[in-house]
Amino acid sequence: MDQIPDAVPVEEEPHRFANRPYSMFGVTYEPASPPGTFSQRGIASWYGRRFHGKPTSSGEPYDMYKMSAAHPTLPIPSYARVTNTANGRSVVVRINDRGPFHPGRVMDLSYAAAHRLGYANRGSTEVMVEAIRPGQRIEDPAASPEQAAQTPGAAAKATAATRGGARPEGLWLQLGAFRERANAEKLRKSVAERLGDVPERLEAFEYRGYWRLGLGPLQNDGTARAIQSRLLETTGIRAILLKP
Repeated sequence: MDQIPDAVPVEEEPHRFANRPYSMFGVTYEPASPPGTFSQRGIASWYGRRFHGKPTSSGEPYDMYKMSAAHPTLPIPSYARVTNTANGRSVVVRINDRGPFHPGRVMDLSYAAAHRLGYANRGSTEVMVEAIRPGQRIEDPAASPEQAAQTPGAAAKATAATRGGARPEGLWLQLGAFRERANAEKLRKSVAERLGDVPERLEAFEYRGYWRLGLGPLQNDGTARAIQSRLLETTGIRAILLKP
């Protein structure tokens, strides 16, 4: 399950019928077309075996083992990056269905996507949803902060959270993005304890409205891939490679 790849955004024709306004439980929804800039925070649930093989709003059979999702208004088909705000894990999914229609919920993900985000056993979690257009660079360029003092006793080298600044040259891994600084710091401490000693820095920094946790600078792509694998094995985090 951990090896199921993210959806890859490609140009697709809008579905002929699934993007029309519709009503459900007395509420009228107007799908957005084209997606443009879109971000949303809220509770995501998931759906699995009960719906496996049944038609989605796009007419495609639902596959619980693919990286897909249902959303009330995002275009069908379209793509979004979904981040679990509790642990920083992110996936890219393809929107091919409508829902959920429960108050307070913003998205239904496939079982595979929920598993990758680490909440399949709980049923729901808070997420950040960001629309992605084909050709858009998924790896967000992130401004890295100035280096600060190392946190005493950390198993991995780490610095205090800072703001702004130009990103240092070299390769970095982004482990998570959060609205709250406390969540980035919580993940930093957890990763530092579980990852062990590494020569790179773990830094929490603010950029474009999010607190991000980064690890770097890395020597080369080989080092980056090795640490990505190590992070996945020890923490379950699929880190995003940020190139210069």
